[in-house]
Amino acid sequence: MSTEIFILVAVTVAVASLVQGSTGMGFALIVAPVVGFFEPQLLPVLLLVLMLPLNAYVVWRERHALDLHGAGWITIGRAAGTVGGFWVLTAIPPSGLSLLIGISTILAALVSLIVPSFKAGRSALLAVGTVTGITETATGIGGPPLVLAYQHHHASVLRSTVAFCFLVGEIMSLGLLAGTGNVRMEQLQMALYLLPALIIGALASAAIHQRLGGKRMRTIVLTFALVSGVAVLFQG
Repeated sequence: MSTEIFILVAVTVAVASLVQGSTGMGFALIVAPVVGFFEPQLLPVLLLVLMLPLNAYVVWRERHALDLHGAGWITIGRAAGTVGGFWVLTAIPPSGLSLLIGISTILAALVSLIVPSFKAGRSALLAVGTVTGITETATGIGGPPLVLAYQHHHASVLRSTVAFCFLVGEIMSLGLLAGTGNVRMEQLQMALYLLPALIIGALASAAIHQRLGGKRMRTIVLTFALVSGVAVLFQG
């Protein structure tokens, strides 16, 4: 990765960390298309590793609002979806990763924009967990189903619960990928290099997350995701 591309990715990570720390979603939707365009071989491991400290921080910051009951049902579904996501990841050739990332980003953004509001029950939470497990393990993108499930809860409940589900799911996905030899040193090294940018964005989100309008920011994030997803799709 050249210096210019690394700076671009680092800035993208900082912005994505700020957005997710403020609204509860957006990190993977912003970072995956950019990394997928330049260095698709770093995905999904780079995203999963970077999101571990980010989501741990958000859970700790807003632990008072965490919905453990709902998170439990999502995690049960997530466990099943992780296996499906690994199968998808191993079934496609490396050349198809950009196409998968582009399509997943576009579909996830469109679903988040057009699906009508609903209050998720037990079955819906299980389904959300399963879908999230498949998409996040295969591409690193799993936020939109979780945000849809909690979009009508208080912002702090959404942020903390989605972050908790991400955290548990990322550990599952990374454990499976590492156990099957799909985690490489270059992916971990790049995550380490990008960690300062992640920290800057996360700390900045603490200063504005109570004042930022989640609906407006989510619209910006999803619009960016659509444009980036189309770009990656054409590149793939």
